[in-house]
Amino acid sequence: MSHGGKRAGAGRPPKEPTKVMRIPESKVSMVKNIITGSKVKTPLYGCSVRAGLPTHADDHIQEYVDFNDYLIRHPGDTFIVRASGDSMINAAIHSGELLVVDKTISATHGKIVIAAVDGELTVKRLFNREGIVKLLPENDAYPEIVISSDNEVMIWGVVINIIKQL
Repeated sequence: MSHGGKRAGAGRPPKEPTKVMRIPESKVSMVKNIITGSKVKTPLYGCSVRAGLPTHADDHIQEYVDFNDYLIRHPGDTFIVRASGDSMINAAIHSGELLVVDKTISATHGKIVIAAVDGELTVKRLFNREGIVKLLPENDAYPEIVISSDNEVMIWGVVINIIKQL
């Protein structure tokens, strides 16, 4: 028997199946931000900081900065990978640092790329001139990787930023 002519649940979308997921407590706020599309904005002060002699301090906030705007150009085609080893130290890439990689940027001569060579991942500078393709380290202690038709090579993307801690 209906009361007032409406069925229970009328006007609501049909229920979809749900699944219980465990999320580590340390990741809950990150997952909430992803779900809600929230962005963390950090204040950018109006004054600059000299690397030489000290300057007058000013606590005026000029704007708020979303690091996604500075680090990521193509959100759906960007990923982050952690560097390991010291073959790229002369390019300011050190072990443990995070590399922001964009899959949409063309891997052209001189770009630093993430490449899979015969199933092994590496970060190197791409050399591509006159039919010669090499992956160059930025440390003289390491050999260059000459690419031939015998190699299976896949460029995963171009490194666009490095996230480092001091």
